[in-house]
Amino acid sequence: MEIRPILSTLRRHKTAAALLALEVALTCAIVCNALFLIGQRIEAVGKPSGIDEDRVLEVRVNGIGSDANTYAITNEDLAALRAIPGVERASAINQLPFRRRGSWNTSLSLTREQEVPTLNAAQYMGTEDLVETLGLRIAKGRDFTADEYVDFARIGNEIDPTKATFPVLVTRAVADKLYPDGSTLGRTVYMGSTGLRVVGIVESLARPNTFQGPLTQQYSIILPVRLSYGEGFYAVRAKDPSRRKEILGAVVAALDKVAPNRLHDGQVTYEETRREYFQDDRAMAWLLVVVCVALLVVTALGIVGLASFWVQQRTKQIGVRRALGATRGQILRYFQAENFLLASAGIVLGMLMAYGINQLLMAKYELPRLPLHYLPIGAVALWLLGQFAVYWPARRAASVSPAIATRSV
Repeated sequence: MEIRPILSTLRRHKTAAALLALEVALTCAIVCNALFLIGQRIEAVGKPSGIDEDRVLEVRVNGIGSDANTYAITNEDLAALRAIPGVERASAINQLPFRRRGSWNTSLSLTREQEVPTLNAAQYMGTEDLVETLGLRIAKGRDFTADEYVDFARIGNEIDPTKATFPVLVTRAVADKLYPDGSTLGRTVYMGSTGLRVVGIVESLARPNTFQGPLTQQYSIILPVRLSYGEGFYAVRAKDPSRRKEILGAVVAALDKVAPNRLHDGQVTYEETRREYFQDDRAMAWLLVVVCVALLVVTALGIVGLASFWVQQRTKQIGVRRALGATRGQILRYFQAENFLLASAGIVLGMLMAYGINQLLMAKYELPRLPLHYLPIGAVALWLLGQFAVYWPARRAASVSPAIATRSV
């Protein structure tokens, strides 16, 4: 099919053709960036936490007034929790990955004198069985021994952290950052002036929040520091994920037997904690999906409307072509080719606009650069949409009878 007649026709309808191309360009620019943002949200929601998510429960209690025996009560609490049928492990912990309530973080350096820290990591602390409770996998080294745990209250009072050296577990991401040559295990690193001897490397443990960016999401360390129930909360590991709700129902009764005069601040599964943390990301992803669908529908309706208008205007011209021997297939392909040219012009402009919008988002909201593969995805989507939208008006044009050419004669 020759392109020249199509271009000649479009020149006679410059305004309508330009408006349709501009509509395609805007849709292309917005859809490309929206797909990129949707992909980011989906990636964020799917980030691994490193823990055994479907078996971990979160249990919070708070005391009324002051209690000098919080550590003794915590030990009784843990014993009561472990005695609940279906509970495999329990530990007091200061935080979990992907939770909205604050976070404990610290800086790590290779030497005490280092002015600029090597990295910033989430600082996890907990009682015995913490690694087993969360279902963490130690890739190298070992877990803490019983004599390496210290009470949080003793640090700074009985133990001078500037003179002591504590054992520490680090994630593989931290180990690779500290010593890329793989020699982190057994080394001593520094949390300020406090020495930390790396005794084990955990495969994965995410930070409590995603504010630090994806590159540092797995920067976490674990210290063998016992916490009381007032300094943290309880993490419970269920033997059978299907019994989690049943176990949560028994938690309150078990803790009330130990110390009834306490406030229960919530008992939830970790899945609920994670779902709450990422609810904004899911909502944003669905909102962007709705925006994309709405834009595509509006663009498709614009193509259908303009194509139908042109078919109505060119009815006699189409009849003449049919009378001169043009087949229905040729008429159909003519309108499809015309739409393809308009869509292509709009897509080229839309790609440039997509890049410009991404630069603006990068400057205003610190978003990463738009990957180039989103541009052809948007282009193909709009080409297919254009061909689908123009098919029915083009088919109606192809059905015009050659007799139309002689009606006004």
